[in-house]
Amino acid sequence: MRWRVLNLLIALDQLAWVLLTLGNGSPDETISAAAYRMERQGKLAGRILRPLIDAIFRPVERDHCRRSYASEIAGSQLPDSYRARIT
Repeated sequence: MRWRVLNLLIALDQLAWVLLTLGNGSPDETISAAAYRMERQGKLAGRILRPLIDAIFRPVERDHCRRSYASEIAGSQLPDSYRARIT
């Protein structure tokens, strides 16, 4: 049950990101990962959002946005069947 709730929250997060960007955001990227990516790109939105999001998640997880970005890069949110290499 816990994983189902987490999956739903992540899906809502990804949907919110696409809606906030009026469809310009990646449909598989969370707001946290996008905030970290944008900060690395020197964008104002990232410099504002990343510290704010990290502050919200600080009681639960340090460096939340960086970890979310790393998870996106690694593809760790994907099921095993999607991570397998096609030969």
